[in-house]
Amino acid sequence: MLTCRPYSLAPGPLEDYAAQFDSVFKVKAQRSGFRRYLAGLLLPRDRNKTLTALAGAEPVVQAQAAEVRQLQFFLSESCWDAEVVTARRIALLADDPVTAPSADGVLVIDDTGDRKDGHATAHVARQYLGSVGKVDNGIVAVTTLWADESCYYPLHFAPYTPAIRLAGGKQDPAFRTKPEIALHLLGNAQAAGIPFRAIVADCSYGDHCGFEQALVKQELPHVLAHCGTLGRGWAREDLAHSFKDAAEEVAAKDWHHVERHFRDGHTEQWWACELTLFGYGPDKPVRAVCATTDPRTLPEISTRYLTTNLSREQAPMGEIIRLYGLRNWVEQSYKRMKDELGWADFMVRSDRAIRRHWALVCCAFAFCWWHEAYRNRVTGDNGVSMPPEPDALPPERKKISHPAPTVRPCWPRTLRAVQAWLAPAHWLTRCWKAFSSKPPPHELAQLLEALNRGQGVNLYLRI
Repeated sequence: MLTCRPYSLAPGPLEDYAAQFDSVFKVKAQRSGFRRYLAGLLLPRDRNKTLTALAGAEPVVQAQAAEVRQLQFFLSESCWDAEVVTARRIALLADDPVTAPSADGVLVIDDTGDRKDGHATAHVARQYLGSVGKVDNGIVAVTTLWADESCYYPLHFAPYTPAIRLAGGKQDPAFRTKPEIALHLLGNAQAAGIPFRAIVADCSYGDHCGFEQALVKQELPHVLAHCGTLGRGWAREDLAHSFKDAAEEVAAKDWHHVERHFRDGHTEQWWACELTLFGYGPDKPVRAVCATTDPRTLPEISTRYLTTNLSREQAPMGEIIRLYGLRNWVEQSYKRMKDELGWADFMVRSDRAIRRHWALVCCAFAFCWWHEAYRNRVTGDNGVSMPPEPDALPPERKKISHPAPTVRPCWPRTLRAVQAWLAPAHWLTRCWKAFSSKPPPHELAQLLEALNRGQGVNLYLRI
C-alpha cells in the first residue's frame, strides 16, 4: 500500500488548518509549499511579500536560493488546481458555525486594481485602477465577497483582461467585460450553495443596464447603487433626467426617517424616499430609493441612489439601506489582503501563477476566521477577559453577578492573535536551527511547545 512521505509541518494550529487541504495536493512538495506559503503570508510584514520574503531569503542576493526556487516552482509550475483549493476553502468556511453564511447576509460584487510595471505580466495594461483613482498601468480583479454584520470573507475572483491585450480587441471571443465576469462569479457562488439576502454592487455595475437586466431576468434579489447625475437615454423636458433630479422633486412630506445602526453601536439618522423615473417606481418590478443625511442639499458624500427588485413587504427602505451598507466590508477585505497579506505583491507573470497567488491569499484570510473558532473550541480562549468562577470569588463578592461580555469576531484582532504565536514560533525555530543541530534546551522546547498549541506571547511587554 502506498503511503505519503513525511513533509515539513506548519507551526501551531496552522498545521491543523493546512491538513484539511492535503487531499487537494497529491505530492509532498506541494503540501510543504502550501504550508510555507501560508506561513509567509501570515507573518508580520517588514517588506513586500515576494517569494524571497515568503521564503525568508535576502532580496536579490538569495533570489536563486533553494527555498525560493521551490516556492517559485510550487506557484508557477507544480500541478494543482487553484479552483479546487478555492472550493475547499469555501466548504470549510460554510461548515464552521462561526463563518457559515446565512440568508441574512449579502453577496458583494466589486473590482480592485493595483499598479504593475511593464506589460509582460498577464492582464496588465493601462486601465482605471480604483486603488489610485485614475487610469494607470496595472491589473484589475473582479471579486465576490460574502458579508453580514459580524463576518466577511472573499469567495471567488477572476482577472479582467483589457481588450488591448487581446488580438481581436473587444471582438475577440475571449474578451469579457467586468459585469460579464461578475455574472460568471455569481454562478460560481450559487453552485457553491452560498445563501444571501441580496446581491450588492456599486454604481460601476448598477449603471450598467445589461448587468441589472440580467439580474432581473434571473430573478436574483439585488441592491445596486447608481450615479445620481447620470441620465439614461431620452426623456421629456418635464420629467427627471437623473436620480438626483428625481430626488430634488420629492416633496418634504414624502421623506421618511431611517435609523442606521453601525457595528460599533452608534446610530445615525438618515432620510429615505422612493423615486419614480426611468421605469423604476413603487408599483414597478424594480424600485428606486434615495437615502441621504440631508434631503434639502443631497450631499454627494452621504447620499445613495439605490435600485432593488425586493418588494416593500420583503425589504422596507431601512432594510435596503442596511443591505447596501454591508458593502463597506469589501473595502475592509481589500485593505486586509493588500496591507497584511500581500495580495498585490506577486512578482510572477503567468496567468496561472497570479490566480494561484490570489487563491493562497484568500486561504490565509480564511485561516484567521478559522483560528477564531479554533481558540474557542480547543483552548477555550476567545480573546475576552472572562469573569472568575463563583468558587474563586471572595465570600463578600459571591452575590454579585458578572455576565460574560460578548465580543463579535474581528479579523484584525484575530490576525494579531495568530501572529502572537506564529512569529515567535517561526523565528525561534529558524534561529535555533541556524545555531545548532541538537535539540533545543528544555526551556526553549517548552516555549516552542506552548507556541505550537496556539498560545500567543505578548510582544509588547512592559519592563
